[in-house]
Amino acid sequence: MKATASSTSGKSSTRSKSWYVTHDDKPRGFIHSHALEELWFHTGTACNLACPFCLEGSKPGDDRLQLMRFDDMKPFIDEAIVLNVKQFSFTGGEPFVNKDMVRILDYALQHRPCMVLTNATEPLIKRLSQLESLRERFHAVHFRVSLDHFLANEHDRQRGAGMFSMALDGLCALNDMGFSVSVANQKIAGLPENKVAKCFAEVFRGAGLPENLPRIEFPEFYPPNSTVSAPQITQSCMVDYQTESTRREFMCAFSRMVVKNAGECKVYACTLVDDDADYVLGRTLTESLQEPVSMKHHRCYSCFQFGASCSEMKR
Repeated sequence: MKATASSTSGKSSTRSKSWYVTHDDKPRGFIHSHALEELWFHTGTACNLACPFCLEGSKPGDDRLQLMRFDDMKPFIDEAIVLNVKQFSFTGGEPFVNKDMVRILDYALQHRPCMVLTNATEPLIKRLSQLESLRERFHAVHFRVSLDHFLANEHDRQRGAGMFSMALDGLCALNDMGFSVSVANQKIAGLPENKVAKCFAEVFRGAGLPENLPRIEFPEFYPPNSTVSAPQITQSCMVDYQTESTRREFMCAFSRMVVKNAGECKVYACTLVDDDADYVLGRTLTESLQEPVSMKHHRCYSCFQFGASCSEMKR
């Protein structure tokens, strides 16, 4: 996999100069995709909550990214199957605000395993009975639930009163139904990792969940369109500090995300860059896989420095 850019796509002529060079005119680092292993769908930025730290800026009624319906997603699911995708993953907003979500999962699970990111509160809880039938599909669905902190008051401080208890109820319900589940939280500053792990284990055990429930931590990604000062990732950075093997682990090397905005479905490089139109790689998955991906977004540095990844897919 090369760490340099080359493109013959018409899209390349419309991208900003910063796609290709850093602020001091050094060549950007790039990632070349080697396969489509995981396809993400952004179900829309509408959410039942309005968390001020949300990396998508989601809130009730938000339409920065529009709700994707079954008919929007089906062509991409079908194309991905032809491209030998291994998994479908869904994020939001809150996916279960979307009235088509269960139908979408029902179709996708007939072909590949799925993962859904959810806050596990009211939108999911009211659809629990509809999820029963998904357990009969050939492939399994995994749910990743957001718990920002092991303390209820810290979680509720930004998500709203009672949201910790409700999310825990939703998580337990999914687990009791036999679904695979995990938890996601932002890295908690000022506490050692072993302390955080111990405290979450106590919460899980107290709720009747496995105390070793899988948990993934994320660095601060900041809301969309934030101006963030981050080190620039140059071509030499990708060669000097990354290897062929580690470059293949970047999400943009093996995944894509489909979003809907301005009435059109577009393929973006990954789940973290939909606030920058430069990262639209095409209108089809096949087209998008031909495009080298620039490491210019400030969130790219989290991948570069920490190995951050939204994926839980076993590779």
